[in-house]
Amino acid sequence: MKKIITACVSLLICANSLFAQNPFIRDQFTADPSARVFGNRVYVYPSHDILATEGKGRVGWFCMEDYHVFSSDNLTDWTDHGMIVTQNKVPWVRPDSYSMWAPDCIERNGKYYFYFPTAAKDTVAYGRGFTIGVAVADKPEGPYIPQETPIKGVRGIDPNVFIDNDGQAYLYWSAGNIYGAKLKANMLELDSEVKILGDLPTKGLKEGPYVFERNGIYYMTYPHVENKTERLEYAIGDNPFGPFKIVGAVMDESASGCWTNHHSIIQFKNQWYLFYHDKDYSPRFDKARSIRIDSLSFNADGTIRKVIPTLRGVGITKATSQIQIDRYTQLSTDGSSIAFLDTMNRFKGWETIFAKPGAWSQYNKVDFGSKPLKSVTINARSVDGGILEVRIDNLNGPVIAEIKIPKSNEWKLIEAPVLNYKAGIKNLFVILKNGTQTGTDWISFK
Repeated sequence: MKKIITACVSLLICANSLFAQNPFIRDQFTADPSARVFGNRVYVYPSHDILATEGKGRVGWFCMEDYHVFSSDNLTDWTDHGMIVTQNKVPWVRPDSYSMWAPDCIERNGKYYFYFPTAAKDTVAYGRGFTIGVAVADKPEGPYIPQETPIKGVRGIDPNVFIDNDGQAYLYWSAGNIYGAKLKANMLELDSEVKILGDLPTKGLKEGPYVFERNGIYYMTYPHVENKTERLEYAIGDNPFGPFKIVGAVMDESASGCWTNHHSIIQFKNQWYLFYHDKDYSPRFDKARSIRIDSLSFNADGTIRKVIPTLRGVGITKATSQIQIDRYTQLSTDGSSIAFLDTMNRFKGWETIFAKPGAWSQYNKVDFGSKPLKSVTINARSVDGGILEVRIDNLNGPVIAEIKIPKSNEWKLIEAPVLNYKAGIKNLFVILKNGTQTGTDWISFK
């Protein structure tokens, strides 16, 4: 009975705990991540893509019916706190709209205000198209209580809230242009006329405003379609309403061709981060997206250094966890490739395929701890059999294990001794010493 209880507890923990690398939410589609630091944790409020079917949304288009919130204290291990707002439990929302698009959340005076855009069921009172509502909670993870009506005077999508150093709160949103207005102290009503922020690109779609301040510079960041897909751009000013001067790109258009990108930028434990999305689990359909994180930094003059997207993402991975080397830092250009484990269920993740001797995958920032690790286990398969070599530090660094993969088309767990334990945080290299067509799912030490 004790073993059964322990197993059940482990399953419950796994069901609510998600892991590092990009994308960092790995059991559902997520997009438009609004990241916030509350206390010593980062909370991420994304939209939740689902696949539309006949009678449930518009087939072939964005389809979102609810919101979840996720949190982490190390940007590596993420907890899903579950659904916080759904379209059929908000008094003013059309319950079959499937348009719970990009949200935001902010804390003020111990209350948490969650802003979300969607379509109202009373088009006479609130008009057609999108308006923006608020749900309020006592804790970052909820429960959130939606207000009875949306914010008066706001029509559009992509709400973003910024509280300046003097305590004044601002609401920004998009609808062709990017708009802004002051908020009252209750965070539920506008406290100024709506301003069009007209110092931004005049051609092409712009949306998704996200404003932050650093060293007296106000950064207006936004996705913009100059060609066919969105890139993340920014402009700077000396107050929350500008005027803003266009500076350049935070991140270029996605190499995958994902039409949208939507983001947030935070500082956490003395490091800045960019949260954004791509279409990792849905390469042929960019209305089903997945959220990512990468580090962001500034030049001495306050300009933003362009962020290059990675699969490795951020954070430190424990050697005793399942290290997904397919979320690599670097991959050999000859003989290594990545493929889905199961194209019918892409949430199962990816495998790294080593096609020839010398092919390798590099995975940085693995914490081997301070107590010796005695064995390594890998989930692998090999058409003809092969030997994988595990090294640390660099491609010619110390060999810490050799793992013989038997000839089999089936996935097998293979264990081998650790030959040369090294403590601390190391870069990990997995190299095919001999053999062909060897697939690896994950590797773990104990």
